[in-house]
Amino acid sequence: MKPASRTTALAASAVVLATAGGLLAGAAPAFAVVNCPSPVYKRQFFANTTFSGTPKKTDCDSMISEKWGTGAPVAGLPKDNFSVRWSVTRDFGSGGPFSLPVTAQDGVRVYLDGTRKLDLWKNVSTPQKKTVNVTVPAGQHTLRVDFVHWTGKAEVNFVYEPRISAGVDKVAPRMPTGPSTTYDRNTGKARTSWSRNKEMDLGGYRVYRRVKGASFGTKPLATTIAASYTDGSVPATGETYYYEVRAYDKAGNESAGTADQAVTTVDRTAPAAPSGLTAAAGTNGLLIGWHGVTGAVSYRVYRAVGSDGAFAQVATTDQVSYRDTSAVDGVSYYYRVTALDAAGNQSGRSAVVGGRSRDLVAPPAVTGLTVTPTEYGFDLGWDANPAADIAKYTVHRGEIIGDEGEEQRCFGSLVEYLWADTTSYTYTGLPDGERACFYIDAIDAAGNSSLRWTGTAEAVSATELDMTPSVPTPEGSPLDVTVYAAEGDEGNEVRWRGLGGSAPEAAGGYRVHRWNPATAAYERIAELGSGAFVYFDTGARRGTTSYYWVTAVAADGTESLPSGDWAVTAPPQR
Repeated sequence: MKPASRTTALAASAVVLATAGGLLAGAAPAFAVVNCPSPVYKRQFFANTTFSGTPKKTDCDSMISEKWGTGAPVAGLPKDNFSVRWSVTRDFGSGGPFSLPVTAQDGVRVYLDGTRKLDLWKNVSTPQKKTVNVTVPAGQHTLRVDFVHWTGKAEVNFVYEPRISAGVDKVAPRMPTGPSTTYDRNTGKARTSWSRNKEMDLGGYRVYRRVKGASFGTKPLATTIAASYTDGSVPATGETYYYEVRAYDKAGNESAGTADQAVTTVDRTAPAAPSGLTAAAGTNGLLIGWHGVTGAVSYRVYRAVGSDGAFAQVATTDQVSYRDTSAVDGVSYYYRVTALDAAGNQSGRSAVVGGRSRDLVAPPAVTGLTVTPTEYGFDLGWDANPAADIAKYTVHRGEIIGDEGEEQRCFGSLVEYLWADTTSYTYTGLPDGERACFYIDAIDAAGNSSLRWTGTAEAVSATELDMTPSVPTPEGSPLDVTVYAAEGDEGNEVRWRGLGGSAPEAAGGYRVHRWNPATAAYERIAELGSGAFVYFDTGARRGTTSYYWVTAVAADGTESLPSGDWAVTAPPQR
């Protein structure tokens, strides 16, 4: 049993009136005014069953849960034929589905904003129970519970509670109000606060963060039941970040987000360390270069006279290279670089790169180049370069640009690297009568190139032999033929595909033919079974271009259209 709360009456104040005849003294009665803070009920006791007249007592009650039995609930009330009224006005937030369960002996009625929602109004000998489900609109509403006791035992129990099943509650909570975010530049933390929701089924709050230009996404930064959150993980990058807060209820419904709250962080994040360092000797010192770093406004260059020596700063630059004009020729130096952003944050150190002043004199251009067309491409020869530090030659093949009678140039690409003691090269390619040009470049041990320094080289052009068969390969063959040039003594490898072992077109097997320039015809050189798919032509002459046909033979001897390919084989190494 929970006894009624005691109220304190206001003392009557004496009133003294001044009149023409003198002083008139009197007492003005006063009654206590009971104000119960929401969501506490205001409770009134009546010595009748009609809630009429002045209540015998008025107090505050935090819940409706009474078992008075057969006695009077408060002094001044009879043990039978009395009534009690509870009322409360409160903010229901976004409202939604609520359950109103009640147990009473004797009568009880429940009202929402003056409308009766539950009625068990009769004298009973045992407690009666009932639950009513209602939908409460958003905002403030008044609940009133009227209880009457006629005879016997007195008992009443009532609650109002939200229905939090996801299948029932589809009402999202209200958006949190009063959001505010502050940023502490000393600690680098951002604190977001807001006003608490009035929802009775509130589950908590979700805090979201985004960087400027991005979206909040679906995953919250944090979930909390408090009305504030301190973000200690906001990146100190000097960027602007936005926060918003959403409320969610116990059914999983989520409110809209608050207005974005922006903070601009301090920049304590250093840029990435420079990468891709190179050191190259130039005509005036060592040139150090590196890849640019996002967000960097300048770079510091450090130098040491040993990879594990003491590095000292030698320069600051806003470029992605630095020419060290103080480097002494013949001395090895080691460099590393750091990047700085606009806030003065310095990156970690780059990897170390070494450099040394070196030979910058290119060897003379290659002379005496000859180009001889062959059945397999071209044979090249040239004079040995007189430079003592020659390390290698590079062979370039290209095409002649320009009309005859005018200035012509050879635009070529690298096709081979050769050792310094080499003065000849065999270039293999399909000889089909095209005109080609070649040039040779000499490179010394320091990497100096005659072509790179001068931009020119002696080029020689020649026209290929035309080894193309005079009989073209027809289209429409069921076969696809590929030929691989011999690399050893096994001969040229001829492969085909297109027909299976049970194909009727190849029931009689396959025939391999090779072009004979002397007879101007494809001559049969092999006849193979129906399961064959490869043939090694060990009879093919080296140092020429060989052309092949392959046909399929049906059971009646009918030969399919041929499919062909070719292979260029250089002569044996001399």
